[in-house]
Amino acid sequence: MTERRAFLVVMDSVGIGGAPDADRFFNGARPDTGANTVGHIAQARPLNMPNLARLGLGAAVRLASGQDAPGLMVPSQGLWGAATEISKGKDTPSGHWEIAGVPVPWDWHYFPNRTPAFPPEVTARICDLGGTTGILADCHASGTQVIEDFGAEHIRTGWPICYTSVDSVLQIAAHEDHFGLDRLIALCQSLAPMLHAMRVGRVIARPFLGETPGAFRRTGNRRDFAIAPPGRTILDIAQGAGRVTHAIGKIGDIFSHRGISHLHKGKSDADLADHLIRLGKEAEPGSLTFANFVEFDTNFGHRRDIPGYAAQLEWFDGIAGRFMASLRPGDLAIFTADHGNDPSWHGTDHTRERVAVLGHGLGAKDVGLVGFSDIGASVLEHLGLPPPDHGRSFL
Repeated sequence: MTERRAFLVVMDSVGIGGAPDADRFFNGARPDTGANTVGHIAQARPLNMPNLARLGLGAAVRLASGQDAPGLMVPSQGLWGAATEISKGKDTPSGHWEIAGVPVPWDWHYFPNRTPAFPPEVTARICDLGGTTGILADCHASGTQVIEDFGAEHIRTGWPICYTSVDSVLQIAAHEDHFGLDRLIALCQSLAPMLHAMRVGRVIARPFLGETPGAFRRTGNRRDFAIAPPGRTILDIAQGAGRVTHAIGKIGDIFSHRGISHLHKGKSDADLADHLIRLGKEAEPGSLTFANFVEFDTNFGHRRDIPGYAAQLEWFDGIAGRFMASLRPGDLAIFTADHGNDPSWHGTDHTRERVAVLGHGLGAKDVGLVGFSDIGASVLEHLGLPPPDHGRSFL
């Protein structure tokens, strides 16, 4: 068995524009053509990200979109390129599964942008499982705004707040104390099989705290119940070959806890960063660590907060530098993303974009335009393991 280790780090929603099919994906009535998460943030405020810029982030933005990203345009010293997705979604499962070697083979089910958004049989099932006589919201909504709009009524009635978006998802928000965290998670877990049979990608529990509008805030106890990947992922292949696999953040939920030896969770991306740096020092020879950092997306992308997103990128760049310093000779670390969420864009939903592929540990290498599944194939080649069913290594 090889001593070499691999680390695959997904910066959730950190897209770099240029998706060739962006015109087929929308925020409201506006297509995603021209969306560029990193590019537009950098144009609004030059970014100070020396570690990822040194790997080739600026070059990747230019390759993907033809645009420069102020603050990031420095000579590339790492492995760099841009990846294009083929799955028909701009969401977490589609992006992560395809990166892991399993493009989505079906069309997701999406709920219509109207009120009520959910069919009567779904609403009835939620009420039956939750022990309520109704639900609140029942529409497309921003997760932070919907608890502002319905939080007080939720506390008064006990009805769960149910909403969706342009993604294939049903999200349920409920108060950790008044409704109960365990009750919310049990509701979502029990509802998930019905939704998965409909080809809805995820049921998400969204707990919150606070007693009045303006004070409501989501907590770190989110749980995703995702449909299982319809094929062998790089986690399955690595674990099946006897390798230790580590999942940081919501990776466990995304892959239905399949192919995972050890799960590392936290209340915030700062907690997850501690796990990543620790595993950089301690992960076993030949192991695979797969991480997701979600706060770019949840805290700043959907809220269309350009300054907040910029600050999060710069914070994470410092984490990336500390993490890379912890690695051993022969290790490979790849930084990438699962989709875009341009905070300068219309609406509140994800944006269809290419993503950066930035590698540390193999020296300078321009890999050009690649596919999402090529990332997973490259990780497995580095580990000396058989390739996934989709993708070709760029190493």
